[in-house]
Order: sequence, then C-alpha cells, then structure tokens
Amino acid sequence: MGGKKYEKATFGGGCFWCVEAVFDQLIGVKSVVSGYAGGHTENPTYEEVCSGQTGHAEVVQVMFDPDLIAYDEILEVFWTVHDPTQLNRQGNDVGEQYRSIILYENEEQQLIAKRSIREFEASKMYDGSFTTQLVPLEKFYKAEEPHQGYFERVGDANSYCTLVIKPKIDKFHEKFRHKLKPEYK
Repeated sequence: MGGKKYEKATFGGGCFWCVEAVFDQLIGVKSVVSGYAGGHTENPTYEEVCSGQTGHAEVVQVMFDPDLIAYDEILEVFWTVHDPTQLNRQGNDVGEQYRSIILYENEEQQLIAKRSIREFEASKMYDGSFTTQLVPLEKFYKAEEPHQGYFERVGDANSYCTLVIKPKIDKFHEKFRHKLKPEYK
C-alpha cells in the first residue's frame, strides 16, 4: 500500500503559536503540530515547560511534501519569522523554552541545516551571531490540545496574537506570498 511520502521538520523559534501560524499557510505543508522537544523531562506539560525546569523548547513539527517544498526552503522561512541571534528568547518571551533550535531527523537534515545556518548568518540579515542550537531529535511531545491551531482559532481575540503573531504573519506574507496556500493569498 503506497502513499505520499512526507518528511518532518522540527524546530523552535520562540512561542510555538507564532511559528505554527506561519507554517500552516505554506504550500507543501500537510500539518503543523505544536509541542516540546530538546529537554530531559518525560511527557512535560505546558506549565512545566514554561517554568524553564524541563530543558524543553516550545517547537513545531512540520509534516511536508518534499516534492512541493524542500527542507532548505522551510529553513529559509524559519530564519525569516524569528530572530536566531537572541539567546533563549524571542522579544518579550524569555527563557530557554523560547530558544532558537533545529532538531534534525537524519544526517541529510543535519547537513542542510548546518549549511543554512552558515549561509543565513553570513547574509547579515540579522546583526550578531546565530545562537540556534542544532541537535538530533530524540523525542517530540505533542502539546496539549488548547495549544494546537491557536492563532487560527483565537486570532484577534487575544492581544498576544494581535501584537506578536500577526506582525510575523504579515512579514511572512510580504516575503513569501508566492509560497502561500491559495486560501491565504
């Protein structure tokens, strides 16, 4: 029984609500799941991760069709929608749970991510050196249901969405309009 071969990309760049909202709109992306990875606590909860005691980062796991979008294209979007030079933070979201992190699935992703980090750091799109961690994905924990599809569900009803997520989406639309799913154009 054949079927479409999808690949996974897992990374964090601040609050997972922000990152999830962008990647949901990208052509070739089948699904985006918010969760936790890169830490030492089994089955962490949102409250535990937010406490900064679990070592986990808020991450998204993107299931994508490599025939429609390549892993390095996904990384290009990733660099655009967060600041990889901020250590353990994104704007006012502070703590190691908000760190910039790429959790690779295999050696190919590791090599592509290393190259991407070098290229984008050299491009000087941000002032300063990248702080992005590059580590193998050991375990991904899906976040609780209220955190899935948060921006799509809550949108302007939440000031965080209006002040933080919406500007990221606007920046994404401006730069990647040609990569948006038709319903978001």
